[in-house]
Amino acid sequence: MQTILNTSDNPAHDSLVEKKSEFIGDAAHVDTLDEALAFVTSIREQHPKARHVAYAAVCGGADGRLSERMSDDGEPSGTAGKPILDVLKQSGTTDCVIAVTRYFGGILLGSGGLVRAYSSAASLAMKAAQVARIMTARRYRVHLEYPQLSRFQQLLSQLDGRQEDESYAANVELTAAVPVDHCEQFELQVVEAFNAAVSPEPIDMVNIPVPLA
Repeated sequence: MQTILNTSDNPAHDSLVEKKSEFIGDAAHVDTLDEALAFVTSIREQHPKARHVAYAAVCGGADGRLSERMSDDGEPSGTAGKPILDVLKQSGTTDCVIAVTRYFGGILLGSGGLVRAYSSAASLAMKAAQVARIMTARRYRVHLEYPQLSRFQQLLSQLDGRQEDESYAANVELTAAVPVDHCEQFELQVVEAFNAAVSPEPIDMVNIPVPLA
C-alpha cells in the first residue's frame, strides 16, 4: 500500500481542459473520512462558481480493512466519484482524498467523456503528489525512568521504530510505533535490556507513511 504526504493545506494539484470544461484535481493525505469531507468542503469554498466538486477517499488498512467514500456531486451516476476512486484503488493508495472540481464549459461530454476527464484529472493530481509507502506498525505505551530513556530510544531506532510523543514528570511516559515485523523482537529486547523492569503496553495498529527514496 502507499499514501501521499501532501497536506490539506498544500495539496497536490493539476488540471486539464476538455471541450472547454476545466477539471481541477487536488489530492491530500487524510487520516479519516471526516477529514476527507472537511477537505472537500475547503475545496468547494475555494471554487464557489464551480458546477461540480466530485471526490473519492480511501482510509484505513492497518487492520486489513479499508473504508471508502465518494460523490458524483450532481454528475450522472458513476461518471465522477467512481473514476476518481478507481484511480486510488488501482494505485494501491490509502489515507488519501482526491477532489476534482469542474467548471462547465457549455459542451456536454457524455458519460464516457466525463469518466475519462475525471479519471485523468485525478491521475494528474496523483502524479503531482509526494508518494510514500505505508508501514503498518503497532503502537505501544511505555513507562521509563529517566536513566533508561537513551537506551530505549537507541533500541527503538535499531528496529526502525518511531517515538511519537512523550510526557515528563516523575518518570517518562511515551508512545512508540514499531513495524509489525519487528514487534516480537522489540518486546523481547526491551524485556532483556531492562531486566523486565520495562513492559511496553500495546495500544493499537497504525499506518505510518515512509517517504520513498
